[in-house]
Amino acid sequence: MRILFITDPLETFKTYKDSTYAMMKEAAARGHELFFCLQSHLTLADNVVEAVTRPLALTTDAHDWFRLGEAVLTPLAKFDAVLMRKDPPFDMEYVTSTWLLELAEAQGARVFNKPQAIRDHSEKLAIGRYPQFITPTLVSRDAERIRAFHAEHRDVIVKPLDGMGGMGIFRVGPDAMNLGAIVETLGENGARTLMVQQYIPAIKDGDKRILLIGGKPVPYSLARIPQGTEVRGNLAAGGLGRAQELSARDREIAEALAPGLFGQGLLLVGLDVIGDYLTEINVTSPTCFQEITQQTGFHVAAMFVDALEAAVAADRG
Repeated sequence: MRILFITDPLETFKTYKDSTYAMMKEAAARGHELFFCLQSHLTLADNVVEAVTRPLALTTDAHDWFRLGEAVLTPLAKFDAVLMRKDPPFDMEYVTSTWLLELAEAQGARVFNKPQAIRDHSEKLAIGRYPQFITPTLVSRDAERIRAFHAEHRDVIVKPLDGMGGMGIFRVGPDAMNLGAIVETLGENGARTLMVQQYIPAIKDGDKRILLIGGKPVPYSLARIPQGTEVRGNLAAGGLGRAQELSARDREIAEALAPGLFGQGLLLVGLDVIGDYLTEINVTSPTCFQEITQQTGFHVAAMFVDALEAAVAADRG
């Protein structure tokens, strides 16, 4: 297959833990041709969605790990698979890219994850579709509603809807210390909507990332465990990653969501679960492949490329 990866700049990759790199390495090992472009390289010209793409070869040098070939303007439909692996933020440029990728699909491109499905799934708000699995939650920009929610639940997490890597997450305890300042700052004095959730004490055991690939759960999660006085388990916020088998509740949640999400065109999904509660549904650029593989021996990237090959074959009919 000819596989186009739309990513952040390659020189920013940390290859020892990057999931996109793990995908590339596995695909290359199977003889697939790799290509690369940036989100900014996508264009629509003469009614064709195309991109300035470059052939990508991997080396064995961890510090100088890639070689790029000559840049060529190529219609996206010329690739067997297009993988949208640009990290958030999910801003208007990201939305614009999903519109362009959706047009490319109409021209024959196979895009994973499906652009419409990415756009339709707010990684935080999508949990509202599964109320049986979530902790008490309020989404509002009304400061008085947020104060009332805190008064009822006493210990809450406040976060923006467009954060990533644990950015902008605050815990407010029973004393309501700084609640007003936090809501004013994160909410920009009522201009932005916030999510407020009842605090889940099980965070001390980790914020579990459960991967769904091709409609099936990976049998291990990565529990991202907060360190020191932190309430955030995100690896980007200093959390410690510990791979572990899915619990019965983890599997219940994963198996309930996996078929429907896959049916919407989401080949790869990252569920976040704290204790027994679903907290996020990540669809833009889910990660944790390498940490799970390194600690358990389960080859997550191989499962992903298996699923990608099957999806492309099914689409070809």
